Amino acid sequence: MSKPTQDAERRSRHSAERKGKHKGPETHENFARGFQALGELAMDGVQVSARATDLTTGRVLFSVDDHVEMPTAGIGKILLLIEVAARLRDADFGVYTILDRTAAEAVSGPGIWQHLQAPSLPVADLAALVGATSDNLATNVLIRAVGLDAVRARTEQLGLSRTALLDLVRDQRGPDDAPQLSVGSAKELTWLLTALARGEIVDAEASERVIGWLSLNTDLSMVASAFGLDPLSHRDGDHGILLVNKTGTDAGVRSEVGILRGPRAGVTYAVSMSFADTKLSARLSVLDGMRAIGLDLLEYVH
Repeated sequence: MSKPTQDAERRSRHSAERKGKHKGPETHENFARGFQALGELAMDGVQVSARATDLTTGRVLFSVDDHVEMPTAGIGKILLLIEVAARLRDADFGVYTILDRTAAEAVSGPGIWQHLQAPSLPVADLAALVGATSDNLATNVLIRAVGLDAVRARTEQLGLSRTALLDLVRDQRGPDDAPQLSVGSAKELTWLLTALARGEIVDAEASERVIGWLSLNTDLSMVASAFGLDPLSHRDGDHGILLVNKTGTDAGVRSEVGILRGPRAGVTYAVSMSFADTKLSARLSVLDGMRAIGLDLLEYVH
């Protein structure tokens, strides 16, 4: 056998091996662009996990190591919102129950409550702040109100084993603290978003509340950057596109989950990246990869 033929066979075999690891038989051909972008990131040392499913049929459209438990930063706040929504049925914990902020819960980072004068806000308003801006202070106050143990118990009750809210939001994580705010697998997160969309988490009312809070999200910097929506006003749809999403950002972490509906179809998706955030170009490459997936999602639904 000639050397060129041998080289061609090795390249073909290498290509098949990469496809076997990441690209299952159910992968939709429309997602070749996103798969290529994530493959290039993985070759540069980025840990990648992603999954997209058809909202109606549940068919897997795209998957890359979707079983892997990844750091997901603020994505875990969805689990907190689910517990808050479930508690709103209690007589002593309604939407207008006022919660105070304390110095112990003060934390920097995302959110606007830390910049407001109001020392107290209703439960539902705090949940809206978490949905809209991933508000860290509101998150910590709500965790104090419902209890992290209750959030964990609810998570286990939902059957999630690779997805969890691990801790309060902290400016600094010590050796005795959880190493991450939250973790999750793309497979479990797409299931969770699909179940929320179908009204199956806790009950229809609780699911609808969580979806409503998440629909306020103003962070469209990752996957959703491809959808052309107004970050500050997209609840009513635009050009037939409806989006509900939540993002998570930390040092070396970019993560997003969402429900995207269009004229042709609907999808749920989850994308998480873990990378060495040592230079701006590395971060921008990750964001470009996430946008490439978004373009494929948009093409599928629109």
